[in-house]
Amino acid sequence: MGSGRPSQFRLSSNSAVQHCEEMPGCGIIRSVFFSRFSKSSFFAASTLAALLLNPPSPARAEAPTDDPLAQKGPAAAPASEKAKASDACCDAPAPAGGAESAVRAPGDPEYRVIPAARPETLTPSNGWPDESSWREWSRSLGGPTSNRFSSLDQIRKENVAQLQVAWTYHSGDGAANIQCNPIIVDGVMFAPTAGRNVAAINAVTGKEIWRFTPELPGHRLEDVPARRGLVYWPGDAEGPARVIFAAGNWIYALDPKTGTALPSFGKDGRTDLPMGGTAVGAIWHHIYVVPGFTGDVFGYDILSGKMLWRFATIAQPGQFGGDTWQGRESGANCWGGMALDESRGIAYISTGSPKPNFNGARHGGRNLFGNCVIALKAETGERLWHFQEIRHDIWDLDIPAPPNLVTVMHEGRRVDALAQVTKIGNTLLLDRVTGQPLFPFRLRRAPASNLPGEETWPYQPDVQIPEPFARQIFTKDDITDLNPAAHAFVEQAMSRANTGWFAPFESAKPTAFYGLHGGAEWTGACFDPRTGRLYVSANSLPWTITIFRDDDAPPAKPPTPGEQVYQQFCAACHGPDRIGVGTAPPLRGLRHRMKDEDVRTLWKTGRNLMPPQPLLTEAQQSALLDFLFVRDRPQPPLDPNAPPRYSFGGYQRLSDPEQYPGCKPPWGTLNCLDLNTGKLLWKVPLGDYDALNKAGVPKTGTENFGGAMVTAGGLVFCSGTRDNKIRAFDSANGAELWSAPLPLHGTAPPATYEAGGRQFIVLPATGGGKLGGPTGDAWIAFALPEKP
Repeated sequence: MGSGRPSQFRLSSNSAVQHCEEMPGCGIIRSVFFSRFSKSSFFAASTLAALLLNPPSPARAEAPTDDPLAQKGPAAAPASEKAKASDACCDAPAPAGGAESAVRAPGDPEYRVIPAARPETLTPSNGWPDESSWREWSRSLGGPTSNRFSSLDQIRKENVAQLQVAWTYHSGDGAANIQCNPIIVDGVMFAPTAGRNVAAINAVTGKEIWRFTPELPGHRLEDVPARRGLVYWPGDAEGPARVIFAAGNWIYALDPKTGTALPSFGKDGRTDLPMGGTAVGAIWHHIYVVPGFTGDVFGYDILSGKMLWRFATIAQPGQFGGDTWQGRESGANCWGGMALDESRGIAYISTGSPKPNFNGARHGGRNLFGNCVIALKAETGERLWHFQEIRHDIWDLDIPAPPNLVTVMHEGRRVDALAQVTKIGNTLLLDRVTGQPLFPFRLRRAPASNLPGEETWPYQPDVQIPEPFARQIFTKDDITDLNPAAHAFVEQAMSRANTGWFAPFESAKPTAFYGLHGGAEWTGACFDPRTGRLYVSANSLPWTITIFRDDDAPPAKPPTPGEQVYQQFCAACHGPDRIGVGTAPPLRGLRHRMKDEDVRTLWKTGRNLMPPQPLLTEAQQSALLDFLFVRDRPQPPLDPNAPPRYSFGGYQRLSDPEQYPGCKPPWGTLNCLDLNTGKLLWKVPLGDYDALNKAGVPKTGTENFGGAMVTAGGLVFCSGTRDNKIRAFDSANGAELWSAPLPLHGTAPPATYEAGGRQFIVLPATGGGKLGGPTGDAWIAFALPEKP
């Protein structure tokens, strides 16, 4: 592991990431009409030889300077680190001599398989964590494993129907979408408020104890205090207890009893976090490991707040993985979350896709460490292994959620593993120490892009085991069947869609696919360590994305005659900014794909949903063509050596005329995977539409962003559905046993705790976010009735 000194990786100059984990911040979500992917029948996999597998050598970089913001050039790397990432498969495990290459060859097999680890090489369970910790909730997500499991069992299948509201806390400082799973320690709940404060609340009564207001630098996602979590450290002989969370570009440490900032931590109770933070970190001894929102992972001294190391999630030149980038932009950031094995000192980070989304022409290559699970040594930040799901992800199909640290029975052995759910509905099941998959990981040959400047990766994941929990390919058979009119509407909208297995984007043509809101989302999964079962809420909703060449000169001022004609006759369908509306294509960059006579013919005959345009006079047509083909204003010369510039026309849902999803139900599900076998045990609809129920439509499920929690009482609790309910399910078979209305939809996974002799279930019900609608400020706790 090198010298053992703290390491720091250098990150290239960074611009703001286009965070499409938050669609409103990335582009316009338009209600539109499409579907995706058609899946062929499986063929026999052509597997790689089962060779001895070894994880990649750890990467090492320079120690930090006294200035935590300084970003020096990388230190000289050992010879093993200077080797190109293509010298071995960058996944752990790596087939010996089996380099993954971007080069396509006519004889490439349909499938490649990363073999499963041999049973005797898997890491045996060491008994961590101790079962006593299963009663605690001192870190958001239920502890360092991120498993959201509790051994509390006062609330059971037999009495769950008696649950009632125990208390409701209104912060009274605003209304907002809260996405934090709270922590509860010694009868006190610590959580953010809608008005961007952090509060301590009596967990028995719901009464506020104290409130802390951090500096509010702006309105970025990372400016929200404790946006997706916070963590409690109990203190020791060297320092007092503290509550740790991020807000803006700072990490704060508060006294849990008074809510005051601890002056010994950083400067006046806070320390700099260069890339901002939203995902909750985790603590190993005196080191706080935390992901940066716009990139990188950091290690801090929990007592002083000093930065100890920094790992670059976009691999830099000269470092392992540096050769997997042909140009660096942004992304590969951790917005979903992390976990930490305290017994081994290993932190596990999940990362998103490279940015900008949908256009990889300026960051070609495999793009490590985008779409990866990364194992880092908590002490130094050294990379121990990584595993990449999607290569050169241009579809915004991030790994969106924290890993779950699990123990499973595999080939007769109890094995310590990691389970990672993904947007496309896969579950990566990896050995926790080596990163080797417990089941064969199949890759399938993917189509090549014909878009100038774009080079898609030749193989993408086509996983069989563990069984996918969400639909991955859309066919015409999936078009909604709610009624004939809805079916016909979506079918017509699909007539010009580009679809298929990891279909590359085509200029000005919609590409329809699943996954932008999951599969899994940031809410991730929960895991029952007693049974080896994983529970994950999921979405199955199709979207369309349309990209286009975007190098036209801006319209002239004042508007030319051609632009005036455009705004009168064309803007309603193609948008005032020419980026397209719904299935109407964008008209920016039109000169790269059509000629004058093509457009004139289209005006005469019409095509698909576009009718003929007989009202346009010859003068109007000529002026309009000059505007569309950028002949009515100066056009800067194009650099022939630069990759083309592309933009996209916003995130467009596939919907029917009544705004229900354009695919057959279920649209939202709760799923149970047996990780011991990789089999999907059950799947049930999650949520419902009252109007459809009244029309006799069976339960459909709804899009959901709440997330599940599992308890020893045999129950899975989940909310986040459009019908504003929290539900309890039988963990054995998915039967719905209880539900209760919420003032607004739940916006984070529930937590559970014991206080005053009672077990409570608590969650924020603040609405808004990706589901839209009004927002509020309520935290709601449920419990069984008090005994007289």
